[in-house]
Amino acid sequence: MGSKKKISVPAKLINGGVAGLVGVSCVFPIDLAKTRLQNQQGQGVYTGMRDCLVKTLRSEGFFGMYRGAAVNLTLVTPEKAIKLAANDFFRQLLSSDRKELTLVREMLAGCGAGACQVVVTSPMEMLKIQLQDAGRLAIHQQKVLGPDGPTAPFSQPPQDRPYTTGTASAFKRPSATVIARDLLKTQGLVGLYKGLGVTLLRDVPFSIIYFPLFANINKLGQRHSEEKAPFFHSFVSGCVAGSVAAVAVTPLDVLKTRIQTLKKGLGEDTYNGIIDCARKIWTHEGPAAFMKGAGCRALVIAPLFGIAQGVYFIGIGEYILGYFH
Repeated sequence: MGSKKKISVPAKLINGGVAGLVGVSCVFPIDLAKTRLQNQQGQGVYTGMRDCLVKTLRSEGFFGMYRGAAVNLTLVTPEKAIKLAANDFFRQLLSSDRKELTLVREMLAGCGAGACQVVVTSPMEMLKIQLQDAGRLAIHQQKVLGPDGPTAPFSQPPQDRPYTTGTASAFKRPSATVIARDLLKTQGLVGLYKGLGVTLLRDVPFSIIYFPLFANINKLGQRHSEEKAPFFHSFVSGCVAGSVAAVAVTPLDVLKTRIQTLKKGLGEDTYNGIIDCARKIWTHEGPAAFMKGAGCRALVIAPLFGIAQGVYFIGIGEYILGYFH
């Protein structure tokens, strides 16, 4: 990317938004399975991704697999728009008069993009996780107590967590609006940004890996430096780079999911920060637990970023702005 080639921020925002909406719509059920598998402690409810999807379909119906999709679809537009546009912005900023960015500068641009996106990513994922995990908690509670067992409080809930307490009857399907309202009422804006630190720890390394890897793979499909790669090549490049980056940061994603889950089932650990979470997972579940949901995560991120980069490089935003202009 040459320094004389200016980027259109509005167009990039539209591209990122459209790409995010299309990608999330396609892979959300797998993302739900990832969240539930990562939250399992000890003898879990599900044996794997397929088992999770089948049981979810049977117990909650087709729309149960899209629990939390509304939050994701609402906020993924600004999230993906910020991420992709910020990467372009930082790449241009760091390119100076050079036609090619060095690997270090590509990584710095990715770092900047990852840091910018968490403004939206952190509250989005915190709300989404509560909705995605509600079905698992209901089955877990029934499994522990039995169908006719007594209602019992969840394990050692901290008093400042409005969604960590309750009985089996409390597993009424939560609402993102209610969760957000109660968190704002009890904890303020800080409540919505629970897990911000670990989200940064996940998203910054992800972007540092993803964007340079994508740029260099995608470059192989360009016949000239100023020419876009074919759509299919950009799609495959996004899939490959996304899956590699996703698997690489899975341990951090497990920590993020556990920390951001507000409601815990009977007998499940609660966590007081990143170090406490990592220590308890290592002690009680072993090192393999840090890779829970790695396959699901790769299956989610690969097509998500493949679609995102494909749409992004088609230039839908430029077309829309050009049409109205």
